[in-house]
Amino acid sequence: MTLAIVLAAGTSAAGLTTASGEPLADRLATQLRRAGATEVRFAATLDELAALADAADGPLLISGTDLVAHTAVLRHLATSPVGPTVALVLTDPPVPGRTAVREERGQIVDAGPLDALDGDATGVFGGALRVGVHDLPTLAAAARAAAAVGARPVPAPLGPAGDVSPLPAAEGAGSGGPGSAVDRLVAGLAARDTLIFAQRVRLLVAHRVEDSAGLVAAEAAVTAVDEDRAELRLSVKEKDDFFSTYFVSTWSPYVVRLSARLRLTPTGVTVISVLFALAAAVLFGVGGRPALVGGAVLLYLGFVLDCVDGQLARYTRHFSAWGGWLDTMADRAKEYLVYAGLGFGVSHAGLGNGWALAIAAMTLQTVRHMTDTWYGVLHDEAARRPRTAGGASGGIGDRLNAASTRVQADTGSLSYWLKRTVVFPIGERWALIALTVALFNPLVSLIAVLAWGALAFAYTGALRTLRARWMRVPVLDTVDATLHRDDGPLARRLPVVRPMGPLALAVLAALGPAVLLVAALVGDAPDGLRWAVPVALLVLLAGGLGARAAHNSPLDWLVPAALRAAEYLFAIAVGVVGGAPGWLIFGYVFVLTVHHYDLTARLEKRQTAPPLHAATLGWDGRSTLLALAAIVGALSIGMATLGAYLLVVFVASAVLAWFVRPARSARASAAPVGAGGVAPR
Repeated sequence: MTLAIVLAAGTSAAGLTTASGEPLADRLATQLRRAGATEVRFAATLDELAALADAADGPLLISGTDLVAHTAVLRHLATSPVGPTVALVLTDPPVPGRTAVREERGQIVDAGPLDALDGDATGVFGGALRVGVHDLPTLAAAARAAAAVGARPVPAPLGPAGDVSPLPAAEGAGSGGPGSAVDRLVAGLAARDTLIFAQRVRLLVAHRVEDSAGLVAAEAAVTAVDEDRAELRLSVKEKDDFFSTYFVSTWSPYVVRLSARLRLTPTGVTVISVLFALAAAVLFGVGGRPALVGGAVLLYLGFVLDCVDGQLARYTRHFSAWGGWLDTMADRAKEYLVYAGLGFGVSHAGLGNGWALAIAAMTLQTVRHMTDTWYGVLHDEAARRPRTAGGASGGIGDRLNAASTRVQADTGSLSYWLKRTVVFPIGERWALIALTVALFNPLVSLIAVLAWGALAFAYTGALRTLRARWMRVPVLDTVDATLHRDDGPLARRLPVVRPMGPLALAVLAALGPAVLLVAALVGDAPDGLRWAVPVALLVLLAGGLGARAAHNSPLDWLVPAALRAAEYLFAIAVGVVGGAPGWLIFGYVFVLTVHHYDLTARLEKRQTAPPLHAATLGWDGRSTLLALAAIVGALSIGMATLGAYLLVVFVASAVLAWFVRPARSARASAAPVGAGGVAPR
């Protein structure tokens, strides 16, 4: 249930009438209902809004009475998936009494009068916001604080069904102090460190008006834009990568419109894209020029559908946590299935050890993604704490940050596209695979992916490390570090070695398996290195010595990626020493990556641990079991059994998290309550 509130205090627009003769406030109420609000109330004062926030059990959609906009603008605000609390941000020139905002990575990190932002304003508040359930207490406190600094408001008569009628312009203007109440409200929320995301209108129209002339001009601007066509164009990401922008998004909106007419859901499109990628992987494994070219075409079409599922979700406003999670997991599963097809194709054609290349590509890409995810979290945390993020100015990190900001602002320039392309995003990866496999063979494709991926990893790793040292913002201590380290019971019980720090210990943990792997690959008899497996395990477990230490170093955001690399390298090394087939090692590492991507998907939404997380044993427990299997000479059986077990746990955990538990909660909330608050049996 979403309650919408039209807040009339402190604005001269409350009495304005639209061209159709309808009060502007009443039209806003109608638009809010069309945008998805289940109930609309009018509030004359901030104190009344605070009381409504206290009683609300769902998100609140709040608007001033001076907003003229497409209904789609309010619908996008109400359904925005970026975060629980979202504010409309416009590019209109600021006027006295309006709140200016400063954004960083889509988050409002500062809000207030224009002069208070010292020229750093990136936009102005658009007069409407959605507040998530967990932020309602902060909203109520901000509303009461903003009301306390103004004049005593004039009570308004009650309307039908107890609604408060909008105040006339003469009464609403000025009540509650300078500036409209909704402006002071969002500034108060930002001052209380509320995480507020920015919602831009882009191709749609939204303006705040103060008089009849402004209302007429704003209505004309709204009428001049085809709302549905704009929404279709808005389904495409504003800033995407080069290949997606010029070779997919130029025609994918037509597929989006067709999918909407066929009543396909974003999840349905995701499933179809997985099937396309699976078919491409099979053709890559079959080999032969027709099969390779056909697989390349299917891979391209699968990537188009991979873009279409998100575009369809934005066009139809059908967002869900389940759909977002599934899309994240499907993206990685598709890519790694393609690596498997390429690896099999290389081995099948006698071109070399394809499985080794496929395992290397998957491992490299997963560790890269771990650093990408955690650097994004670090950057967001730095944006929310700009005073502590700056540190000493003038250093190399400061200059790199400024240079990156300039390049990102120069949209469409050569430097802009080079910066977005050099990091080897998914569109470029799929395009490179399709082109190289169609023109050459799977071996060239895998080598190209590894080469570009390694260069991109080195480039982004070096620059991000320098910028992180400049930011000096800890991030792992803001979340459950044990969960995202993926520690098991053994690591949690090891003593703490604080002088080295968790990152140094995690890097050390990766060195032992790396040395063992190199020795196994270059030696003539890998099986003779079985004695070295316990030694490598002991070095690996050194990573657990930092499990209970503080993770507040500027570079500790690299710890999860280092531990992922350590576990994968150990599994690969033990697999080579134990004589496991390449496809089995690939499958086992693939299951590990699925488990870890589940954790990163939950990190982005700040969700709790998966229901059966404890049953996954942790990186330390899994590695110990593999080592024992290798020592007794049953590595293949042990790896296959452990991999199958982890896959079953993952599937069961996903079913519990996304189907069983929500169904139980729905039944519990719908059950009638008897005497004493207990549901009758």
